Amino acid sequence: MSEWQPTLAQHYHERTKYDPETIAKKGRSLDWRQQPVPYKDYQLGTAYDLKPYLNDPPKDEENWEKWHRLSRFLLLSYGVTAKLQTPSGENIFLRSAPSAGGLYPAEVYLVVRELSFLPPGLYNYQCQSHSLIHFWEDSVWSDLKAACFWHSSLENTEVAIVISSVFYRSAWRYEDRAYRRIFLDTGHLLGNLELAGSLCDYRPHLIGGFNDQEMDELLYLDPKKEGVITVAALADLLEIQQNLPPSPTVLPSKANHHFPAEIPDGELLYYLHEFTKIESEPNTSLRQVTNQEKEDKYNFPFCLKVSTKIDPFQWGENLEGLQETILKRRSTRGFNGEAITLDELKQLLNFTYQPQDYWRQGLDAHPDFFDLNLISTFVAVSSVTDLEDGCYYYAPNAQELRQIRFKNFRKDLHYLCLGQELGRDAAAVVFHTADLKQAIALYGDRVYRYLHMDAGHLGQRLNLAAIYLQLGVSGIAGFFDNQVNEVLGIPEDEAVLYITTLGRPRRG
Repeated sequence: MSEWQPTLAQHYHERTKYDPETIAKKGRSLDWRQQPVPYKDYQLGTAYDLKPYLNDPPKDEENWEKWHRLSRFLLLSYGVTAKLQTPSGENIFLRSAPSAGGLYPAEVYLVVRELSFLPPGLYNYQCQSHSLIHFWEDSVWSDLKAACFWHSSLENTEVAIVISSVFYRSAWRYEDRAYRRIFLDTGHLLGNLELAGSLCDYRPHLIGGFNDQEMDELLYLDPKKEGVITVAALADLLEIQQNLPPSPTVLPSKANHHFPAEIPDGELLYYLHEFTKIESEPNTSLRQVTNQEKEDKYNFPFCLKVSTKIDPFQWGENLEGLQETILKRRSTRGFNGEAITLDELKQLLNFTYQPQDYWRQGLDAHPDFFDLNLISTFVAVSSVTDLEDGCYYYAPNAQELRQIRFKNFRKDLHYLCLGQELGRDAAAVVFHTADLKQAIALYGDRVYRYLHMDAGHLGQRLNLAAIYLQLGVSGIAGFFDNQVNEVLGIPEDEAVLYITTLGRPRRG
């Protein structure tokens, strides 16, 4: 058997790691004259204002309820929920989904086949004005189906959500490492799409495998600057024929063992995106990949095991608490260092990893991910009442925390999170990781996209649960990669994808 050679995704991951010996050398000042605008401006097209449909319905508008559901769905998924003003007078618009550095690389498009209230064609969601711009009026549904290799979820649905990314919006600040953040941010958005769907009687069916070039051409994107990230067929649950069974969400790409030896800094992001594209439908035997039950790890006979089983918390009548939480969600800027309770930690884990416990409240019991089998979760506990400090593996099937290292990690977490006080003052810090080699063996280099979107999706569920429980929460995508594994006792082959800090918010 030939020795495994690193692939481009592994090369990218190694090249974009933060290291304490080199990060200072890479420091640079941002060119604020080149700061990207986080919105697209379409000069031509028909605008549909969605704001009136958030209010009480007029008596004479036949399709008001349908408009209301779509308007509410888009607002809760990626709409502007707050406006801040800088000392210079500049307005900053915050959205329902978090984004690293407030750069918002994602763009949301609608592809409409046939609706009674909206003509067929292509639409861009203009989040700043909460409107849709209809920039292409001809039906392109057949082209969408072909680009998605005739995915079954597109047979009976009438609308698809397409999420693209404008790479420079993130790369301006985070350079090549921005590719990680782009997909984490997309995962946040997918978490909102799924939950907003339950609030508005929609069900997104994820499609991660598609012909990238055809999808980019469908939306008239410049592939040198932007690209389609994922697609979701949007089923209307009030239409019986659109109540669809689960379907495969992933397709594999090539594992690229041969790539240029010296890819210049600043071009690595674009190389990885280009090399993870799918050009044609893979072997059908590989196409029917579905999530299998994840096998729990670290079941040592003498390690401390703490059950996390708990009754689900209640989102309120008609999920009013969920809608309110999405609209008021903000990343916490500082923690006060005080403890959270073990029950609060259990509730956070329950909502994030046990969605089947919430179906009685009207949430989807089995929301779409790409492949959660590949994601592992570790929790560094610094201050949780009735729980010993240390690093724990979270076993989602057994619903228990399994201690793998005994220590208080406050000082280490401060260091690992690049000196951010959020790591030091958090009561608990959640780490999402994946065995990158194993994942690439299954899905090729494209799995790098899937892993980060799934990690971001889980992170958003943690976000919303924490805010609802009146806790503080903030995601961190900048950390010393290798040192995380060393300090916490996580195996070297586990690539750290994302960190979520949890604690009591600092007031004032």
